[in-house]
Amino acid sequence: MDFAAALEGARTLAHIDDIARDLWRVHGDGLIADADAERVAAQVEEARRRIRPADTVAVRAPRVPRAASNFPPRRRHCASPDRLASRTRRRRLASSGPMPPALASGFTEGQRAVLRVVADEVRAKGSCTLPLAAIAARAGVCVTLARDAIRLAAGDGLAVIIERRRRGRPNLTNIVRIISREWLAWIARGTGYKKPDPTDNRCKTLPKIVASTDKGQPKKSPNGQGGVCSQGRSGPS
Repeated sequence: MDFAAALEGARTLAHIDDIARDLWRVHGDGLIADADAERVAAQVEEARRRIRPADTVAVRAPRVPRAASNFPPRRRHCASPDRLASRTRRRRLASSGPMPPALASGFTEGQRAVLRVVADEVRAKGSCTLPLAAIAARAGVCVTLARDAIRLAAGDGLAVIIERRRRGRPNLTNIVRIISREWLAWIARGTGYKKPDPTDNRCKTLPKIVASTDKGQPKKSPNGQGGVCSQGRSGPS
């Protein structure tokens, strides 16, 4: 057997292993001397080092077509085109009071921004069916942080996640519903501040504080109550 020609035409590691197996079989039958077997063995090892970097699936099976998939290709990691705008949007949403302070204290700034987006959808539609990518883009965070924030809220018993799986087809987006009564009451109140009613008796103005110009004597306000005053010099008589 011409081992040199066989090693020259080998293209995969499996082919090299077959040649090495034939070498030691022939050597065991006494058809090749020990010195020649050692020389061919050295050539086998050199061929392994040469072929190993190029031994890929395409080389081993060039005619096997790739299996078709019903799912879209996985998207690569994408960063925000404007990180400054994303950071500003994230801070604004997190500071807008998306949930009661007692509940918000258990979440980070980015997580509160995500929950604000979810709360806005719940206020408008009763549940949130946005994809994670859309929630993350609106909140100015990454998809992983958005997923973790929603799972954390569900783990704390504040919301539930309803999966919509479809066999053989891409799954539909999950449905996120808020079940916390305290959070729902907070959402129902809205985010705006109520303007004070001038006719409300509870809204009283404080007594006017008037500075005195006498010799260290506080001057009373028109309603008869004393006010805090500053020491002043007496004016010219």
